[in-house]
Amino acid sequence: MLTRIKHSILGNVEACAHIIGPVTVAETARIRSGAYIEGPAFIDEESDIGPNCYIRPYTSIGKRVRIGNACEIKNSIIMNEAHIGHLSYVGDSIIGENCNLGAGTITANYRFDAGTVKMMVKDKLVDSGRTKLGAVLGDNVKTGINALLMPGVKVGNNCWIGPNVVVHRDMPSDTAVFLKQNLEERSISL
Repeated sequence: MLTRIKHSILGNVEACAHIIGPVTVAETARIRSGAYIEGPAFIDEESDIGPNCYIRPYTSIGKRVRIGNACEIKNSIIMNEAHIGHLSYVGDSIIGENCNLGAGTITANYRFDAGTVKMMVKDKLVDSGRTKLGAVLGDNVKTGINALLMPGVKVGNNCWIGPNVVVHRDMPSDTAVFLKQNLEERSISL
C-alpha cells in the first residue's frame, strides 16, 4: 500500500529534518529537527516525531502518535495514539492503539541463531518463514523502561510489562508481568 499511494509533505517539518523518498506527512503532523525518514512511509495527523529519530522504510504511523528522541522504527505499523518512549527500537512489529512503550523498549526482530521466526497461532507453533519479525502488541499495552520483546511474541490487550522484563512467550490479554529482584547490599572496606 505504501508504494502505491501518492505521497505529500504537508505538516510542520523543522530545519535539519531529512525526508528521503516517498513519504507522507499529514498536515497537522510535526517532524522535529534531526529526524531522518526514509520512504515509503506514512505519518498521520497530529503525530509528533523526534527529535533525532530514524524512521525506516515501510513504516506506517497512525494519528496522534508520539515517537520520542533517538528512537528507530523499521518496517512497522504504529496504531493511533501510541507513544514510543525515547531510546526505543521497534522493528518489523505491530504496535496497537494507545500503547505506551517506556524508554529503551526493544522489539527484537532477529533470532540469535539466524533461523526463521516462529509464532503461536491457535495453540500451534507456526514457522513464519521470515528471518525478521518483531512483536505484535494489542491495544493499551504498557511497558516499563528497558523492556525487551523477543521475536514473534504476541502481547494481548491491556497488558503491563514491567521494567527490565524480557518477554519470551505470548502474553494473554489483561496480564501484568514484573521482574522480581533480590538485592544484596554490603559495605566495602578500602
